[in-house]
Amino acid sequence: MIQCVNELDEYFSKKRTTFTFMLKMHGTSFQQKVWNKLLKILYGKTISYKTLAERLGSPALTRTVGSANGKNPLAIVVPCHRVIGNDGSLTGYAGGIQIKKRLLELEKNCETGNLFFDGF
Repeated sequence: MIQCVNELDEYFSKKRTTFTFMLKMHGTSFQQKVWNKLLKILYGKTISYKTLAERLGSPALTRTVGSANGKNPLAIVVPCHRVIGNDGSLTGYAGGIQIKKRLLELEKNCETGNLFFDGF
């Protein structure tokens, strides 16, 4: 628990772009697939719900992907705030659109070079 708190503090201080503590998420197998894809979205980047559904192999399930995204039990750590509308709009965030906007601004304005991930 202390590691989680420390890493979140570092995230909000713009000193951390990824989290290393162990995650244990409970949900349906589809929700877990969505959440695992969320973990692969690079810090400071966004993806649309439609693209996320396509990358899961379920392009017709955009709304279902959005629903799974909304049930993410570890917001920020599992970066559901990085998923936006197909037109670039900020939509659907359990913490509210203003929080989503602030998280994206925090990440956009971070000057760290640690953006590598093995990608989608």
